[in-house]
Amino acid sequence: MSGAGSAKRVKQVVVIGGGTAGWMTAAGLASMLGSTGLKITLIESDAIGIVGVGEATLPHIKLFNDTIGVDEAEFMAATSATFKLGIEFVDWARKGDSYIHPFGEFGLANQGVPFHQYWSKMRNDPDVGPLDEYSLPVVACRKGKFQRPSDDPRSVLSTYRYAYQFDALQYAPFMRKHGEARGVTRIEGKVTGVHQDSESGDITSVTLEDGQQIAGDLFVDCTGFFGLLIEKALETGYESWSDFLPCDRAVAVPCESAGPLLPYTRATADKAGWRWRIPLQHRTGNGHVYSSGFTSDDAAQQALVDNLDGKLLADPRILRFATGKRRKLWNRNCIAIGLSGGFLEPLESTSIYLIQEGITKLLELFPDTSDFTVEAEEYNRKMDLEFERIRDFLILHYHATERDDSDFWNYMRTMKVPASLTEKMELFRASGRIASYDHGLFLVPSWIAVLLGQRIEPTGYDWRVDQLDADEIRRHLAGLRTHMDQAASGMDDHGEFLSTNGLAMSAA
Repeated sequence: MSGAGSAKRVKQVVVIGGGTAGWMTAAGLASMLGSTGLKITLIESDAIGIVGVGEATLPHIKLFNDTIGVDEAEFMAATSATFKLGIEFVDWARKGDSYIHPFGEFGLANQGVPFHQYWSKMRNDPDVGPLDEYSLPVVACRKGKFQRPSDDPRSVLSTYRYAYQFDALQYAPFMRKHGEARGVTRIEGKVTGVHQDSESGDITSVTLEDGQQIAGDLFVDCTGFFGLLIEKALETGYESWSDFLPCDRAVAVPCESAGPLLPYTRATADKAGWRWRIPLQHRTGNGHVYSSGFTSDDAAQQALVDNLDGKLLADPRILRFATGKRRKLWNRNCIAIGLSGGFLEPLESTSIYLIQEGITKLLELFPDTSDFTVEAEEYNRKMDLEFERIRDFLILHYHATERDDSDFWNYMRTMKVPASLTEKMELFRASGRIASYDHGLFLVPSWIAVLLGQRIEPTGYDWRVDQLDADEIRRHLAGLRTHMDQAASGMDDHGEFLSTNGLAMSAA
């Protein structure tokens, strides 16, 4: 924000809509740019509800929270949060299957060769065991254990990261408090009019129900699926991915907690979609994501209620969505963040990550002046890549299946998928290699976890593995497996860790 005449500088950002997306955006901008004199205003109406079901996250949120100065203990107590080391997938490739996508590595590389290549060569040896047993976060998940990672790169306790599971309805008020403490101005009201410049088409101001007119240089649309600015005003258009990801509805309901407090989210495949289970300190969040083309709302709701662990705490509510994204997430002087920009179903807990990434990219590209052309093009390019690569990863879960017990799974198993995904699957089948990329959320261990978990097994392996004797590899695997088990066993019980480290609700 330097080198431009003061009359042309971006001085006022107006965020339309609160909830998780709105308050994360406002708090992020205020924390990082507030010292420059930038004025940040957020407009929201208490009369408009928020979705409030994005309760599971990815490890990137810890970096976001740390960057904007959020205290972890305060945050976790205020949002009834638990720790998360991965996501368990049940019944996806076959009924009865279970695997965990961990937030960490599998084993340790040797002589520059990824660990899974050694395991792949030996996987049919009865003494070797499944790949899961060589991932510390997976072993910890199965034991219900948690410990913060070590900073010592020589320790196996440094081979994983963690995320959070929290109450989204409590998170937005927490972020509001954080943002207002850093100078965000909140205005209560409903937007009834959007005004645009007659020549450029840029948004100049919005009018509220009480007649107030709020002007701005840059507007952020956080109005959810409605897309008040990005779509209703600017008519940006929407790119649908429903052919690849046909689930278009979700029914959500909380229930009482039952059993130990597990440090992972569970996704269980059903006849026309899948069910989530998210353990929080005070309750369990549950939902059923499904395709209305393959089942009814009533049947989906019944399938969810029939599989709850505890007593219902509220009436189930149905959400409707269309998988895809806006054709431009930054159009003219408006940036769409959150559901207003697009939606990829919550199978891999990417919703809040995409909010965070939208904010991060905006901060990286925040413009000097009112000419945003170059910044908008780069923002859209990077965010398009994020959406497309997450899309491919989600499709993999559905497409790589042997299930043929319903019309839904027959469709998903046989459908044509993007070439970018086909290429990744074929490379892995041939040699166990993962084609990595510079920009994109999911790294090599994530692809390994899901490809193998969905029963895509390589027919070959990295030839360099043969430089080691099979007995030597077997000894190395046995030692590492024992080391992982002992390290996980030495961790604290997850629930006890929350209580003894001042992270439980009572500390709020």
